[in-house]
Amino acid sequence: MRRKQKRLPRGAGILLPISALPSPYGIGTFGKDAYRFIDFLCSSGFSYWQVLPIGPTSYGDSPYQSFSAFAGNPYFIDLDLLIEEGLLTSEEVCLDWGDDQSRVDYTKLYKNRFQILRKAFSRSHYFDSPGYHDFCEEDPWLDDYAFYMALKMYFHAASWLLWPEEIRRRNPQALGKYRTLLSQEIEFWKFCQFCFFRQWTALKNYAHEKGVRIIGDLPIYVSLDSADVWTQPGLFCLDENLKPKEVAGVPPDAFSVTGQLWGNPLYNWVKMEEDHFFWWQQRIKFSAALFDVIRMDHFIGITRYYAIPYGEKTAQNGHWEKGPGEALLEAISPALQNSRLIAEDLGVVVPTVTRLRKSFGYPGMKVLQFAFDSGPKNPYLPDHYEQNCVVYCGTHDNETMSGFFAHQKPEILRFAKSYLGVHSRKELNWACIRAAYESTADLAIIQMQDFLNLGNEARMNYPSTIGGNWCWRLKKEQLSSELSQKLWYYAELYDRKGGISNERI
Repeated sequence: MRRKQKRLPRGAGILLPISALPSPYGIGTFGKDAYRFIDFLCSSGFSYWQVLPIGPTSYGDSPYQSFSAFAGNPYFIDLDLLIEEGLLTSEEVCLDWGDDQSRVDYTKLYKNRFQILRKAFSRSHYFDSPGYHDFCEEDPWLDDYAFYMALKMYFHAASWLLWPEEIRRRNPQALGKYRTLLSQEIEFWKFCQFCFFRQWTALKNYAHEKGVRIIGDLPIYVSLDSADVWTQPGLFCLDENLKPKEVAGVPPDAFSVTGQLWGNPLYNWVKMEEDHFFWWQQRIKFSAALFDVIRMDHFIGITRYYAIPYGEKTAQNGHWEKGPGEALLEAISPALQNSRLIAEDLGVVVPTVTRLRKSFGYPGMKVLQFAFDSGPKNPYLPDHYEQNCVVYCGTHDNETMSGFFAHQKPEILRFAKSYLGVHSRKELNWACIRAAYESTADLAIIQMQDFLNLGNEARMNYPSTIGGNWCWRLKKEQLSSELSQKLWYYAELYDRKGGISNERI
């Protein structure tokens, strides 16, 4: 008999990516402001912090397009901690990180961050420590990733599909030649990962001390420009030239009239099933060591996935294919160990998706922005929730609540005000937050931007667009004691305070 996942204890959390934390170095890091944010979570009655994917970002800066399904983003390494270790000086880190502390300037970040990390690498004493050698030996993905990044930099940041044929196809002689040629560069990328995971582990341990658990985000697909596809092309649907036959996305929907063309290579599910989805088992096991709860993005893709011919300019000409479904979940469930999984089941949900999710006990997602456009039977209205679900006002792909209500049709605003018991549009943002808190949903997760009542200038992402996304950042002064007291009151009033501080997930 299948063992269902236990429900998450009732609680509340904030959705805030690492990149959006305050810091003096152009992007959020694992430094003192991350610790202060955890203190804010604790003093405000929260028991969860949800982050976006934490992998190294590529073209477009999206955390959902990463150079590795396992590696961490070197941008998040805190420079002050490296200064404390004597690897950098205060003067060396005084570079141009951007003029606006409320936005990430990715161009300046790319130019300066690796320059300064290379200085730290040149002075590092890690290489003589047992901890560093253990780290390099324990993580089999690390060598592939470090080699991939070394090659990528050698070939002027080009995708592996544009590398010389011998190394693109992993000719053994070419592999040996480039490993020797790029040995120091390979060590640099291993050094970055050691710094990343060392700092991340310390931060996560601090969160646990404060009764806060981390919800991580797991993209269902990996980037074509990644170490994963280059090292194991047989796991993906590629042609004889190693180019994708079809790519991932979703059909036209509320976000885009032409659909969303993600461009990720599709998995060769038949090949993966031959070894009982070993790659997926390793990925889930690794994520379970990083996070207390894993939000699996695009869970519906496990049951059926949308395939778009490679080379298409939009997602309009795709078609549906059957996914691995139950077989994959049976394989990866043991790898979750003490972590738990949230199924992001938004989009066109067919009955088989709901049945599969419920059979494993995974909570689904409810988004209040979807609740007010079709009357009292809308399934996203709180009075229709089951307890085993997670409610959001909006996610990183949505507008802020204030931005959303600023342009809704009069009939939608009338229904929302009537349902939520308020009289003006300006009250709707906090009324939605209150509705999420008081709902029966086990978990209520709210974007930081909505707690601050910000408009769409603070929106994190516009799906199907490249450029200008993933940039918004929190300012230190926005974490006020007044806001903390208000959130503590809500957590206490609606029995969401400290939901798992004394319980092992």
